[in-house]
Amino acid sequence: MNALLIITLGLAFLYGILMLSYSYGWRRLKTFNPAAHAYTFSTKVSVIIPARDEEKNLPPLLEALQQQSYPANLFEVIVVDDFSDDGTPDFVKYFPASNVRLIRMSDHISKTQRLNSYKKKAIELAISQASGHLIVTTDADCVMGPKWLETIVKFYETYHPRFIAAPVAYHHEDDFFKKLQSLDFMTMQGITGSVAYLQTGTMCNGANLAYEKTAFEEVGGFTGIDMIASGDDMLLMYKIYHAYPDGVMYLKSRDAIVRTLPVDTVSGFMQQRIRWSSKADKYEDKRITRVLVLVYIWNVILVLLALVAIFNPLLWPWLLGILVYKVVLELFFLAPVAAFFNKLNLLAWFVPGQPFHIVYVVAAGWLGKFGSYEWKGRQVK
Repeated sequence: MNALLIITLGLAFLYGILMLSYSYGWRRLKTFNPAAHAYTFSTKVSVIIPARDEEKNLPPLLEALQQQSYPANLFEVIVVDDFSDDGTPDFVKYFPASNVRLIRMSDHISKTQRLNSYKKKAIELAISQASGHLIVTTDADCVMGPKWLETIVKFYETYHPRFIAAPVAYHHEDDFFKKLQSLDFMTMQGITGSVAYLQTGTMCNGANLAYEKTAFEEVGGFTGIDMIASGDDMLLMYKIYHAYPDGVMYLKSRDAIVRTLPVDTVSGFMQQRIRWSSKADKYEDKRITRVLVLVYIWNVILVLLALVAIFNPLLWPWLLGILVYKVVLELFFLAPVAAFFNKLNLLAWFVPGQPFHIVYVVAAGWLGKFGSYEWKGRQVK
């Protein structure tokens, strides 16, 4: 028991330092105001959207892209159909906009050809045919505000980064489970911005990225990471960071937020998180790997302490105190992040969601390393 408590308290101390550093990083990260920067109207943009069976999700996304304040003649939208079984390709083909075009993966590879990363292949095909200098990627189930591209381009033309990570948030959180997902995802977004300011890691989300086409080509694109099913975002980001350490930036702006949908089921949620966890030991940026290991062990110890406390009531005060400590630290970090995303109302669900969060981190971390998952109807190891 004494050994378990000593380990728990030691990890609590390290976790406290970590969360306080994240709090500092997010608070110090400056918000980018696009209204304070002038246009040059010179950057050609290619927006790339991999899509598999997304007939229902594409209409609001393509409509949002047609409502962008950025001039339509300066950006193209490339939707890459990944062997869809629904009407995805026909919807894109006949969408009434001259700057939207379709690429079919079936025109380039056989359906029976075995790939471990169809999404990377889709993006790679699109980039090879893209006319834009700046590649912007998003997902088919996303929507964004009218100043999205304008904000990204202004940020790019102001600072000239090689790679831009931008914020993503969930919307339509209409039940308790989706609210928990949104809180969890928002926490990851806050950490993404924080580590960018602190320069202690590289994180991003493929639903909202921008990078120079030349930078993608100079680092060899997905070569070397193409055998990994996921990682079209963070693994590519690190390749570019490795080549250009000062060329990776985070865009903190409400106008740049992309909104996506939480998953509907616990099974779908776990498949998603297992997929994300599966990349943990693939990062060349070991700063992130070390943090993930610390957070994983911290959550494992909390579960173990709770199990031991069932048979040893003397541990209950310690467990309660440590949980309160954890909640206070995380809320201190999360409150300004929630304010940025206009989601302060979700904080009321933070404490009730703690048991679910701790258990899922432990389960997804283990299965991400030793299990398999399903993605877009395909089984992946």
